[in-house]
Amino acid sequence: MKILLIVFYTKIQITMLKIPKCMSTQHPDNVNSPFFASDTELGGEDEIHEAYYAFSHLGCDEQMWDCEGKEVDNFVVKKLLTKYESFFREKRLGRDVFITLRVPNPTIEKGEPKILLETLESIPRSFDAAKLFYHDDTPPIFEVILPMTASSKCLDRIYRYYCDFVVGKQNKPFSEGDITIAEWIGEFKPEGINVIPLFEEMEHMLDAHNITRDYLQDKKVEYQRVFLARSDPAMNYGLISAVLLNKIALQRLQRLAENIGVEIYPIVGIGSAPFRGNLRPQTVERVAKEYPSAHTFTIQSAFKYDNPPDEVRGAIRILQERKTGSAQEIDEKRCLEIIRKYSRKYQKQIIELAPVINKVAKYVPSRRKRKLHIGLFGYSRSTGGITLPRAITFTAALYSVGLPPEILGLNALDEADLQFISEVYVNFEDDLKDALRYFNPGAGFLPKGLEAGVREFQVDFQLDEEHKEITDYIAGSLKENKTEDLGEYVLRAANLRRFLG
Repeated sequence: MKILLIVFYTKIQITMLKIPKCMSTQHPDNVNSPFFASDTELGGEDEIHEAYYAFSHLGCDEQMWDCEGKEVDNFVVKKLLTKYESFFREKRLGRDVFITLRVPNPTIEKGEPKILLETLESIPRSFDAAKLFYHDDTPPIFEVILPMTASSKCLDRIYRYYCDFVVGKQNKPFSEGDITIAEWIGEFKPEGINVIPLFEEMEHMLDAHNITRDYLQDKKVEYQRVFLARSDPAMNYGLISAVLLNKIALQRLQRLAENIGVEIYPIVGIGSAPFRGNLRPQTVERVAKEYPSAHTFTIQSAFKYDNPPDEVRGAIRILQERKTGSAQEIDEKRCLEIIRKYSRKYQKQIIELAPVINKVAKYVPSRRKRKLHIGLFGYSRSTGGITLPRAITFTAALYSVGLPPEILGLNALDEADLQFISEVYVNFEDDLKDALRYFNPGAGFLPKGLEAGVREFQVDFQLDEEHKEITDYIAGSLKENKTEDLGEYVLRAANLRRFLG
């Protein structure tokens, strides 16, 4: 476990800080609800219990907390310390286990941008709750994740708003000669926060190193965490593009760390479907080899709730004990050539499939009571405003009609491309094999020319006959417009896969 000596801004307190390796998240890709859930849709107090469960029973050392939607709870620290006192006496919040806030991006998310300000204001309040509990100045929350990061200015605004307007106001008097805000209601701590960029779109993933460099140029930091998306790039540009984009970004971030002398700890956001990363208890070692320089992996809901708890704990232990390696050396120019060629074909096929995706998406059940965050469909602006569901529902819809999205766009690749991909994308054949278990070419939704392209791969896979029967039924019902029981069959198919989407 990587340990850093960090000097926090509060009275020069020295803290031994570890960088978490397993980030439990609230991504709703699970089929089954956890035992503690009061409803099939998690929300409110269930998510407080979920954070405790991820720490205490599964072995995660970080919980990402999405700060959006009607069910969001800004009192998570106070509630955890109050409800689970004995556990948090032993495992210190902010030292042994961590809550990391995922804040709205007001540049992109125009619905309720002021939630960002409320969230940043909650950090000193959480500090006060922890100080009453632990009797010291270790901040329980000191990092926030900014989704859809597009520039260093977006990051800097968060950083400076917190320093200058959340904490900075404490030294202002109410009027000339009167007491300051700090004298009135107490000091505001921590005095600074770390802002973690989350890169999701192609152009920003490819520019992640430059954006991070610009953000850090006027800051004295011991380390920087950088979050790379894996699901949205797959949805926007296809499976192969998502993998190659992550590998390019990881290589460039490692070079940046070497050039500026600041440790960079990448986070890769991976789900259970092969399309979204194929991180399941059974595949943790495979995925770790795919992204050797990733320090932190996300542990999403299907991983946690659609597998036996002992297997989940054992897999998380493997991730906790692994050593972070060096980024894989790749030919970036060749990768970008393949991405351009392959993503064009993939996107054309998605446009063709959009009506059936949107139709099936209505029957994919929700697993959270609130909107977690918006998504971007990278090419919608250039295709007449095509709209699609979020990545999990998108993936679930395609699997439900026997069309794993992993195979889309493959017919754009020639033998030389495939040879290169198989060398760079370590688990390419294994991921395809896992996806093709649920392939049903007879369902009737294959884009033109794709079946022949899939046959050329000669991947040895074993078809899941029960899943095929269910997708036959779903496909037949759609064609006959009989949709009253589709939700039940979508869930039955997902239960066989052990992930919703």
